[in-house]
Amino acid sequence: MRLFYALTLLMLSIGNLSFGQNTGVLSGTIRDRATQQQLPGVTVALEGTSLGTATDEQGRFRLADIPTGSYNVRVSFVGYEPLLRANTVITSGNANIVSLQLAPAAQALGEVTVTASRAIRVATAETPLSVQRLNVEEIKSNPGGNFDISKVVQVLPGVGGGGTGGTAGFRNDIIIRGGAPNENVYYLDGIEVPVINHFQTQGSAGGPAGMLNVSFIEDVTLSTSAFEARYDNTLSSVLQFRQRDGNPDRVQGNVRLSGTEVAGTLEGPLAQNTTFLASVRRSYLQVLFKLIDLPIRPDYWDSQFKITTKLGSKTTLTALGLGALDHFEVAVPRKSTPENTYSIRNTPTIDQWNYTVGVSLRQLLERGYLNLALSRTQLSNQADFFEGGTEFAGDESRRVLLTRSGETENKLRLDVNRSLGKWQYAYGAVGQLIEYDNRYFNRLRQAVLNPDGSVQQPAVSVQFQSDLQFARFGAFAQVTRPFLTDDRLTLSAGLRADGNSFTEGGANLLRTLSPRVSASYALASRWNLNASIGRYYKIPPSTLLGFRDAAGQLVNRPNRYIGSTHYVAGLEFLPSASRRFTVEGFWKQYNHYPVNTRDGISLANLGGDFVALGNEAVTSTGRGRAFGGEFFFQQKLTRNLFAVTSYTLFRSEFTGRDGRYKPSAWDTRHLASVLLGRKFGRGWELGVKYRLGGGSPYTPFDDAASQQNYLTIGQGVLDYSRLNTQRLRTFQQLDLRVDRKINLRRLTFDLYADVQNVLALKAPAAPSYTFQRTPDNSAFVTTDGQPLRPDGSNAVPFLLDNNSTLVLPTIGFIVEF
Repeated sequence: MRLFYALTLLMLSIGNLSFGQNTGVLSGTIRDRATQQQLPGVTVALEGTSLGTATDEQGRFRLADIPTGSYNVRVSFVGYEPLLRANTVITSGNANIVSLQLAPAAQALGEVTVTASRAIRVATAETPLSVQRLNVEEIKSNPGGNFDISKVVQVLPGVGGGGTGGTAGFRNDIIIRGGAPNENVYYLDGIEVPVINHFQTQGSAGGPAGMLNVSFIEDVTLSTSAFEARYDNTLSSVLQFRQRDGNPDRVQGNVRLSGTEVAGTLEGPLAQNTTFLASVRRSYLQVLFKLIDLPIRPDYWDSQFKITTKLGSKTTLTALGLGALDHFEVAVPRKSTPENTYSIRNTPTIDQWNYTVGVSLRQLLERGYLNLALSRTQLSNQADFFEGGTEFAGDESRRVLLTRSGETENKLRLDVNRSLGKWQYAYGAVGQLIEYDNRYFNRLRQAVLNPDGSVQQPAVSVQFQSDLQFARFGAFAQVTRPFLTDDRLTLSAGLRADGNSFTEGGANLLRTLSPRVSASYALASRWNLNASIGRYYKIPPSTLLGFRDAAGQLVNRPNRYIGSTHYVAGLEFLPSASRRFTVEGFWKQYNHYPVNTRDGISLANLGGDFVALGNEAVTSTGRGRAFGGEFFFQQKLTRNLFAVTSYTLFRSEFTGRDGRYKPSAWDTRHLASVLLGRKFGRGWELGVKYRLGGGSPYTPFDDAASQQNYLTIGQGVLDYSRLNTQRLRTFQQLDLRVDRKINLRRLTFDLYADVQNVLALKAPAAPSYTFQRTPDNSAFVTTDGQPLRPDGSNAVPFLLDNNSTLVLPTIGFIVEF
């Protein structure tokens, strides 16, 4: 907190310095959303000023000599819905480059005075509900977000953060309406990016830090249902990251230095009609966490690029890439109990690297366009654990865990989008080649020796090596049209089917036919009634499909695609061009959900660790349901104030072998968030964010089994007869952020101070089981003073309280040039 106060005083000390009036530039392109054609003659105006311009014959505009500050940009054109791009920041250091899209207006709402309130609407004809959007400034200024998009989206309705067991404070797992983190898909400019976080759980998602550079981002759109048929392999959400193009006029960039990382971004023209964006980032969280005496030591690099080339008036070629290097280990903090020290030393070291590269071609057609995208993703995941901790690394006699796993995905995607009168239609196909390999060792029990050194009981371990290669393929079609007088009713219907060459019956596309239909009815100019029904499918992750038993058999080959049917209805109210209210109810039904054969428990009830999801035999016999309601309010920048408020009430339950519904690992029941931002004069801005999540369910330990087996497996044994019957305390966190922008001639400084968990509230977490240690941590305490017996019968069981209070202050600055 002292660092936060110090930077705030520094900001105040320079707050009265005057540097004269400086100006900046706003430029970009405007297209028709349905056809991607550039729109000439579109009016672009800055709200509250006399500044404005119009697009040229190429759909481009440039507005110079704008006094620095924040503006709401209004875009209007005859025959199109108006558009409001709120909180557009103009600085003297970087030109603000935007890419905007206008949607054709319905006839019933043709008058400008009527449609003005619809400028904030996010929904499309295909996805009329369960969709939200955040622009780049809302991401940058998010308190506690630290420029991390995965954290920022957690303020949206239905979105829970963190993993299982109460890790909401530091994990980026995106949990949508009670679904698993691996039920989401992510697209970067139309190219699927399976990995968007550092230290991802293989086969799932999440991780403590996001990879995407916010300087590249135009906006982020989250759809939590009513998915277009073009998107495959999703059950809970589609998260689309739309990147902007580089500055076509000059080279510019920024450098960001904070208490956790240093990052640099550069952009500009490469040649005529070609622009680039490139960045690299280095974290030093491990240094910060060591200073504040935290046991975790995350260390990572990442980089990103985008190159855009206009090959002609109707053809655009885009190349992009994203990659990361990660290393994670733990260290015993200075203040630690013997039991906690012992537990920390029983944590694996993780090394990962991943990348996604892709190229996409967009060709404008008569009344439409086509996209052709080719991409490749590769992930390497290594985990090592040696008895006694990292100081014994390399001593194979002490090895407890080894994981060497890799995945490669090569994907080719084509979609064609056309319009004919009032009809809009799209169709396409996708093909994908998957390669997976895994070498796994886990020692379950050490050898028990007799006093003479002979083996009384041999060591027990699980060991296998697996690899597989298979193809995935799919196709889709979607059609949309308005109906009734004045086009008040819009209907959209889609159908897709997916298959693969690996699972039994996987090539039968009839097993994965997934129809979907959505409807939007304009009750009035400000009111919309929306509904959707859809069937969606997802193939089990490769970590499950590639598992082999002791005989070397791929025992999970009979598993089927996981299926989920969504029923959603909602009401949308648009009182003004900057305010939006939505209320929605949802019901999701799951079938063919994986259930592990060892314990007969659904993987949704187990959750997952932070290394990999899978590595066990499962059957597709589970069912599930998630249902609830949510409220959302958003106010774009109005009178220097913006706000986002959401609340979700839901239940998430799944069945195992016994067929009984039990709370899933993500059944927190309540999700609430409030985000407030206030812009003051002279470049000052204040942001406050509050998040609440209900208590996560967890399974208590079986005391007798834990005591008997602790020395064998190194952890407690959960009592699955009481699966998820206990709950953690409610998670709450308040974050605060202060920004101060200083604009010089072609140079901008942004000083900021950010504090996560400013009220120092405890983050709840499930306890860990261990045995009590002696004060010098040399041995276990026993009830009879004798050496610890192999069955632990004379041990003193001990539950470690993992609830923690972490206040994370971050100070930093951004220099734009």
